[in-house]
Amino acid sequence: MKQKLFGRLAAAAVLLLSVASASAHDFEVDGIYYNFNPYGNGVTVTYKGDSYQSSVDEYIGSIIIPSSVTHDKKVYNVTSIGVLAFYGCRGLISIEIPASVVSIESGAFMNCIGLINVQLSNSLKTIGESAFCNCGINEISLPNSLNYIGESAFFACTSLKSVIIPPKIRNYHPIHD
Repeated sequence: MKQKLFGRLAAAAVLLLSVASASAHDFEVDGIYYNFNPYGNGVTVTYKGDSYQSSVDEYIGSIIIPSSVTHDKKVYNVTSIGVLAFYGCRGLISIEIPASVVSIESGAFMNCIGLINVQLSNSLKTIGESAFCNCGINEISLPNSLNYIGESAFFACTSLKSVIIPPKIRNYHPIHD
């Protein structure tokens, strides 16, 4: 079981690496980087540089994601935490995600080993594959609004003692074996 899960995690990581290296941020507000969403008025939180590798440890301490940001005199709703947005931010301790955010994409908080406190909103619909893989979280409350939790979302979170999966999520293995 562990090998199967690790194999899927490795395959997802390879896919994430190829997708993530093609992106860069569009703008920055108060030290948080964003990309415009291709559809609609929203923006996605992302990493700073041309690749997620150049932004390891970019975000530290406690971060509160705003529900909206203003750029070039236009207000945008923050609707998602992007692929590998906080990847490898070992100094990130806590994150508060507002109700405007409906998705946390694949690998968003992967390898954030210092991340122990995560506050999710009751509007969150999806948590992507390996979103919190190898984080320091010891407990998390998942909202009933979730429709999807990606495979290995909490893989290798060895401090995780408690997670309650909403009843509509079935056939899912979010935690390390």
